[in-house]
Amino acid sequence: MRTLLIGITVLATLCSCRNARSAELTQAMQTLGQMTEEPTMAIEPEWTTEEAVNVGDVVEFDKTVHDFGDVSITDGPLSCTFTVKNIGKEPIAIFEVVTSCGCTDTRWTREPIQPGKTGTISATYKNEDGPLPFDKTLTVYIAGLKKPVILRLQGVVHEKKVALSELFGVHKLGAFGMKTLEYKAGNVSQGESVSETAQVANLGKTPLSVSFTDVSPQLTLHVEPSPIPAGSTATLHFTVRADRSLWGWNDYHATPVVGGRKGKPITVRAFSKENFESWDEERRKASAQPVFDESSVNFDIVPAGKKVEAVFSFTNKGKSPLHIYSIDADNEALSFRLPADTPAGKKGSIPVTLDTSSLEKGETVIMLTLTTNCPTRPMVNLFLVGVVR
Repeated sequence: MRTLLIGITVLATLCSCRNARSAELTQAMQTLGQMTEEPTMAIEPEWTTEEAVNVGDVVEFDKTVHDFGDVSITDGPLSCTFTVKNIGKEPIAIFEVVTSCGCTDTRWTREPIQPGKTGTISATYKNEDGPLPFDKTLTVYIAGLKKPVILRLQGVVHEKKVALSELFGVHKLGAFGMKTLEYKAGNVSQGESVSETAQVANLGKTPLSVSFTDVSPQLTLHVEPSPIPAGSTATLHFTVRADRSLWGWNDYHATPVVGGRKGKPITVRAFSKENFESWDEERRKASAQPVFDESSVNFDIVPAGKKVEAVFSFTNKGKSPLHIYSIDADNEALSFRLPADTPAGKKGSIPVTLDTSSLEKGETVIMLTLTTNCPTRPMVNLFLVGVVR
């Protein structure tokens, strides 16, 4: 996890339904009997902080992403199944699965799942949208959990079948083919991990085994199935574990090995941010709160080669010191320094310098991403804009 990860929420639009269904859902959680009515919407059960539990304490999914890889329109509907295991001490119940669009149908285990037992969530993507990449989400609500679990279906639909050598011949190590050497794992909160998958291929005529060396300590990865059957695709699974010495965007590396030969290193990028899950309401109210004078600073028009100086000013309107763990800029032409902690009620600033000599002429937009200790603004985006002539 995408972490478990990044998802969508429908709760804000469904608040009007909460009171009508909360008693029913609470009773279902207490008795875990068979539901007498199938929910037609996702409802947020009114669990207290003490009653609610984390996903990893109760359930375990065999995967959170299913990658169909490269398919064609003529393949028709695409189906897959996610397996959920109850690793807790009490029965659990899946009470709703919400899809991100009407192009996906779902079915799931309706009866309570006993401790140590498994249930399933099946999904079918209709594959009617034409030759396009797709990435669909399933938002799974399990009674008693603090937040839903986000599952994803993804793949690329082509007009017609495409040869493996054409799809995976961009980066090769012998018969081992990859589309890219760079992957993104998304956001990961401290104390957690985020997982993603990608498709790779065996372009040869015999089974192929792949291993990895020179792997970053926070990264784990493997290929499944292993060995990869001849002329087939496989799934590259990679997981990034958060590390409190690393904040913001970071690159993690591994080198594939096939038949004793090392290939080019692959890179996995992930964004590490603070974890506020355990913070109670009192601590949140007493936290830092950065409020910037402007989220965008315009340097107007400057000649190429000129160095631009700018300042992002802010006030900590919270009740605790503001700490900025890291600042990431999406262009190396921008330099900056991390400010010291800003006490509650005080002003702070982030001076930046832009060397325009390496920039193309024309409009320029550079984004800075701050990683903070503010639970309502754990990530803050700032923009430096202007024109280089």
